Amino acid sequence: MGFAHRTVSRAERYHGAIFSVYTDEVTMSDGSTAARDVVENRGAVVVVALDEQDRVVLIRQYRHPVGRHLWELPAGLRDVAGEEPALTAARELAEEVDLAAGRMEPLIDLHTSPGFADEQVRVFLARDLTELPDTDRHVRTAEEADLEVRRVDLAECVAMVFRGEITNAAAVAGILAAARARDTGWTILPAS
Repeated sequence: MGFAHRTVSRAERYHGAIFSVYTDEVTMSDGSTAARDVVENRGAVVVVALDEQDRVVLIRQYRHPVGRHLWELPAGLRDVAGEEPALTAARELAEEVDLAAGRMEPLIDLHTSPGFADEQVRVFLARDLTELPDTDRHVRTAEEADLEVRRVDLAECVAMVFRGEITNAAAVAGILAAARARDTGWTILPAS
């Protein structure tokens, strides 16, 4: 089964609203110890919203760390204590693209950057989409104020991934997983 690594000590370097950073002293496989910086994150959900014409709902928003707008999928932090991931996904779908889904199914789970972060992302497949009435729509502020929403054919989304036009890791994984799931007639979807 391998060596059982353990944390010998931990020093907090930063504590914020979204993530915290620690330096852990960890036992290595050869018996030595080494310092490892760790970012602890609340986790997130991502939604591949697929309409009846096989189009994916994409958003384009500004991402400051990379200094540009990126094509992504609707997504959000798991920042409501005790909220089930499917409910978080439904809330984010409503807030970011004014849609509700008749079906919200888990698609894949992933660790975004396990070399330094514990962030886990659950990607959902949303189908049977309906537009929210104007009275139920979310007022977008901050970086979401100029959010661009576009529906793009799933096959074109896959092509955008391979052309380097979609680079957000969770979006890449979600789009490729949705394309594979569709190509198998949805038979590989995990049980809810």
